[in-house]
Amino acid sequence: MSIENKIDNSNVCTLRILYNASATNATHDAGESFTHPPCHPNTRLEILERLTTWSQDTSDSASQILWMHGPAGTGKSAIAQSFCEDLQGQASLAGSFFFKRGHPSRGNATKLWPTIAYQLALISPAFKAAIAMHLTSNPALIDKSLPAQLQRLVVDPYNDAEASNDRTSSLVIVIDGLDECQDETRQQEILRSLAKFLASQPLLRILIVSRPEAHIKQVFGEAALSSYAHLIVPGSSEDVEVYLTDEFKRIRETHAAMASISCPWPEDDLIHHIIDKSSGHFIYAATVIRFVEDDNFDPAERLVIVTQLQPQQQDPNYVSPFSALDELYLQILSVVPYRPQLSRVFSVIAAEFTGRLSVAQIGQLLQLKPTEIVLTIRKLHSLIEIEASLAPHKALVDQHISVYHASFLDFLRDPNRSRKFHFSDRDRQNLATDTLVALSQKSSHSDEFNLPQ
Repeated sequence: MSIENKIDNSNVCTLRILYNASATNATHDAGESFTHPPCHPNTRLEILERLTTWSQDTSDSASQILWMHGPAGTGKSAIAQSFCEDLQGQASLAGSFFFKRGHPSRGNATKLWPTIAYQLALISPAFKAAIAMHLTSNPALIDKSLPAQLQRLVVDPYNDAEASNDRTSSLVIVIDGLDECQDETRQQEILRSLAKFLASQPLLRILIVSRPEAHIKQVFGEAALSSYAHLIVPGSSEDVEVYLTDEFKRIRETHAAMASISCPWPEDDLIHHIIDKSSGHFIYAATVIRFVEDDNFDPAERLVIVTQLQPQQQDPNYVSPFSALDELYLQILSVVPYRPQLSRVFSVIAAEFTGRLSVAQIGQLLQLKPTEIVLTIRKLHSLIEIEASLAPHKALVDQHISVYHASFLDFLRDPNRSRKFHFSDRDRQNLATDTLVALSQKSSHSDEFNLPQ
């Protein structure tokens, strides 16, 4: 057998090993990924431009790791999807992995680095040849620990390939939904491994996308990752308006039941009502569109249901227009411990005091220590904002709590939607009692309470 045939057979064998160990349905261009479509046209342009600028910065001061984070429902995965498509068009995408909670192959970390290595082998003949040598000598590398997989399947072959390459532009690895990877310890291990091994890879960039969960924030606060860059994905009422305007136009032009509807539809005040409810987050707007565009119903009637929705009494046959949004909220809430304290803190949030309350004020109201409150909502940083949450521990009492989504308050008040988490009449009574007790007692904190209107 010729040397060339041996090399070809080795490469084919390597690709087969990597393919079998990969989650090919976790890449940005896998069919399954289109459950998270790219950004709507002419939206998120500024944040995509900032990602492109970061990825192309090859200066010595450039950050190799960028953490893009934001609350649930801000469209982080759509941004990551669009960014991957842009990178692929520029031949700058090294690989992508989109985690999905509970998925048999996309839900855990064991397939992450084989999947990235497989993609690198497909785009780089030099990398494919280098990793073939590593796997031929030790096929068991596939089953090693996460740090060992990163080192032997990605870093070492990458170094070998780059030694014979005069590449001057960067390559980017995109890891979306890190918080959806099974086991928080594994999530932290991935980040710490990257911090350890990236120093020798000046032209390799890693985009990490996740919710701002406390355990992930903790790792990014460690010295090894102190040089990372971060990008917060904010809500954007302007982008949501572009999306809604375009989607309602599409429904008006294509839905069979809309032929007799006079324009304009919907009126501007209805669109702005939805924008206000969305708090600039796409998940609410997308849920509205999915509900309204159903081919089996009249879109005009469905829109009225959405805009005039009121909390329902317990009804086993009740179907929420926001079932997809409710599923997201319930998924996040289901992993939160400290149920009794959580219910009480939610009662304060759902009551909508005239001003945001600080941790100290909520503690006074509920007779809880500030640390109890912070620990209670530790896993809810994608729904609940704690102002200045990176401040030293001694400043906890001064931090204010609020919700990212106005729709989350509607969710808490509707028993059919929030189920055991809903803000009930009993919760209102208990909160009223707690408020009267707190106001009648002298406290070492002199903060005034902003009472409900």
